[in-house]
Amino acid sequence: MATKTKENSTASAAAEKTQAGDAATTANEMKNAPLHKFFVDALKDIYYVEHKLLDALQTMHDAATTEELKDAFEDHRLQTQKHISRLDKVFKLIDQTPEQKPCEAMDGLIKEGEEIIRTTEEGSATRDAALIIAAQKVEHYEIAAYGGLAQLAITMGHNKAADLLEKTLQEEEETDYNLTEIAETHINFDARQED
Repeated sequence: MATKTKENSTASAAAEKTQAGDAATTANEMKNAPLHKFFVDALKDIYYVEHKLLDALQTMHDAATTEELKDAFEDHRLQTQKHISRLDKVFKLIDQTPEQKPCEAMDGLIKEGEEIIRTTEEGSATRDAALIIAAQKVEHYEIAAYGGLAQLAITMGHNKAADLLEKTLQEEEETDYNLTEIAETHINFDARQED
């Protein structure tokens, strides 16, 4: 009887070792899978976007006229720092080093924002209305990126990473909504009254 128990115990240990080996092989295979490589590449893209956004939000804050819009840009700047910290955690969860990949879309959106500042009158509601649109273009890019990344994380079984990405997605959607509220309450109306 003792021999059978010992055999069962040995067989059980061998099965666990095989399962652990299979899990390690699956994890290594996943890291080399095209979808995983795309996921990591897309994380690097949004990591770049968030870092570039820190400076862009400061520029928009300084160019804005109304305190309400200045406050919104400052709040989102602080939130963006949290988004970067979350992305650091996501990279760690999937055993990757945080790295930025230049994003031409973000570079283009920043140039567009700079052009708005150059071509609108300082202190005008028109400038604020245009800055809101520029900021919302960035928000929509981020919403698309985080929504897609969260779904990819779920698909690949990176559930903790997906939770972090979804939290940021919700905050980006709230920022977009808040910018719309600011525009609708008075900025767009005030801009319409300007000569």
